[in-house]
Amino acid sequence: MSSTLIKNGLVVDGTGAAPIQRDLAINDGKIVGAISNPDHIIEAENRVVSPGFIDIHTHFDPQLCWDGLATPSLEHGVTTVVIGNCSLSLAPVKPDGTNKLISMFQVIEDIKKPTFDAAVPWCWETFPEYLDFIRGKLGVNVGALIGHSAVRAYVMGKASQERAATTEEIDAMCSIIDEAMAAGALGISSSYLDMDEEMRPVPSRFAEIDEKIALAKAMAASGRGVWQVVPYIVDIEQSLDNIRELGDISLAAGIPCSYQPLLGSGGRAVDVQIQALREQHERGARVYGQTMPRTFDMNMRLSETSMLLYGYPSWKAIMDLPSDERLGKFSDSTTRRKLVEELVPREGGIFGIAQMRVGDVYSEENKQYQGQMVGEIAESEGKTIGEVILDLSIRDNLDTEFQLKGVVNADQEAVAKLIESPYCHFGASDAGAHITQFCGTGDTTYLLSHFVRDSGRIPLERGVQCMTSELAQDWGIHDRGTLTAGQAADVVIFDADKVAITKEEFVDDFPGEARRYVRRASGFDQVLVNGEVVYSHDGYSHARPGEIV
Repeated sequence: MSSTLIKNGLVVDGTGAAPIQRDLAINDGKIVGAISNPDHIIEAENRVVSPGFIDIHTHFDPQLCWDGLATPSLEHGVTTVVIGNCSLSLAPVKPDGTNKLISMFQVIEDIKKPTFDAAVPWCWETFPEYLDFIRGKLGVNVGALIGHSAVRAYVMGKASQERAATTEEIDAMCSIIDEAMAAGALGISSSYLDMDEEMRPVPSRFAEIDEKIALAKAMAASGRGVWQVVPYIVDIEQSLDNIRELGDISLAAGIPCSYQPLLGSGGRAVDVQIQALREQHERGARVYGQTMPRTFDMNMRLSETSMLLYGYPSWKAIMDLPSDERLGKFSDSTTRRKLVEELVPREGGIFGIAQMRVGDVYSEENKQYQGQMVGEIAESEGKTIGEVILDLSIRDNLDTEFQLKGVVNADQEAVAKLIESPYCHFGASDAGAHITQFCGTGDTTYLLSHFVRDSGRIPLERGVQCMTSELAQDWGIHDRGTLTAGQAADVVIFDADKVAITKEEFVDDFPGEARRYVRRASGFDQVLVNGEVVYSHDGYSHARPGEIV
């Protein structure tokens, strides 16, 4: 047993109550009312002391196999991450089913096969076995969703992407859900949107409503559980149908449902989705949208992966090749003609490649283009969009960085309204996925620095509440989220005047053929998980007190 006293901090307890100057006592990993003769004293004068933040939408499932800290989450005050989103989890899986799971992760989350080959041991089959594998290695708490597509593929094999399930197959899936929930799963994730490596709908998209309700009820029998989905975001009417079906699932099973993402780009789409969520709450259902605070910026390099190119078959075919084979393919004159013809601007597309600006370059000839928009370069040089992308990339050995900034989720007033809405949750970070295009971790820091401090749009106590107790309560993480006696001692100590995201870096610290973007933070003094300091000014400690929550 170890005790800690955090002295003289401005305590924002996560409940939404006004900040108050006081001490905070911790004993044996729990918040307590008072303590005498503590083993450790942390001076927090002129600092905010808050509950650890919760990130409800991550894809750290593979990364936790070698990195139990889920870096760089703790650097941004995140003490609990929820994995297994978007219908994908690393279990259950049969020995001959790992390649299928890897392929889906590679397409949907941009996590490459060489990374799995290098660092994911596949020494489990069941969901409880996967949890046992990561348990004990964690510096961060983990809430684990079991993926609907993974469960369906395990039970039905290839038929999971061909037809509805039989009664016997649904019963088998329910047994797997029972087992997962008993082992500590947080809920189930599904998808109305995602496609596999062959551009076929993922298994969860073949499920009918009776299957979904049966699985939701099996989950709810454990006494908790959330149903998370990716809506069909490319069509607003289908998205609204998704919300209505979530309402039916919520009412039938008595569970909360989470809908990700709900982006604040202004216009009718936001208003009608909020209205649809409101209607579900009015009928007694609990359906929440997930919204991110940042503008959804992303980068593209032909040397890595890019979701922006999945809709262009010839480009995607080359991007699927090992990195050392791509340069030759992109340089081939016959292939080039096909690539150039295929990459044309699309009407109404929000992820416009023509709108991307040139970021980092490596050749002298490319330096003149830094900061310029691809479409502008094409116009001034009489080239097509595809020719510009290829010419710059080939000169940089495919490492040219193209940046899409300030386009998606850019209406910050609309974003603030979503964050404050009773029908939305702070989430949708996608941390751990698409690492060669952006870093999802850091949204907590952005909320504190932009919406709380710089703009004053959201009060500090409300900002903390939406990252802590609000999520813990609605997601069934009942022992965390506030700094009240008896709660787990997940605690963040930070300087509200200095907390900030530092420059995004592109680093080479990932196993397999992968580099990644990371967003570092400043202004965070200490991050405690279950009463132990895991991150501080000195970096990461050796403590690994994280739990499955």
